[in-house]
Amino acid sequence: MIEYYQYIKALHLIFVITWFAGLFYIPRLFIYHIEATKKPEPENEILSTQLKLMTKRLWTIITWPSAILASLFAFLMLYLSPGWLSQGWMHVKLGFVLLLYAYHIKNHFIFKDLQNDIVKWSSNKMRLWNEVSTLILFAVIFLVILRDSFNWIYGVIGIFLLAGMLMLGVKVYKRIRARNPNA
Repeated sequence: MIEYYQYIKALHLIFVITWFAGLFYIPRLFIYHIEATKKPEPENEILSTQLKLMTKRLWTIITWPSAILASLFAFLMLYLSPGWLSQGWMHVKLGFVLLLYAYHIKNHFIFKDLQNDIVKWSSNKMRLWNEVSTLILFAVIFLVILRDSFNWIYGVIGIFLLAGMLMLGVKVYKRIRARNPNA
């Protein structure tokens, strides 16, 4: 089985990418759905129906299967190379993977609510929520690429700076939309 390690790793990366694609896009669809609920009829009904269908297909056909397959191939890689589990950077990475699953599960609850026409989030809060997966992606990529050469102080500062820049970007976009609703 060890001779197939690189194939397993490639499949893991492919499904991580498709999982993140789903996690990047699903909150965007949630934003559109939340904003559609504010529209007058029949626009509200038409948009909400279409967005429910789009989110259902993305969530059940791409995002969930990708999460499961990415995890399956990750477990297989760890089984074939158990030495990774003794390294500190891997422990931190697995912590971020747990955060990613928590984010994924929370998105599942939001998905279920919106499928049942329950809107608990504003579109602005959802825009900020949308950036959580970006922060996790940055953290995991830097951990995997830099591993032991990763300077934790600079890494933590970098993640906070990125979070600040993302939040600033959301605020700037909110102001632009306030001036021009079609932006």
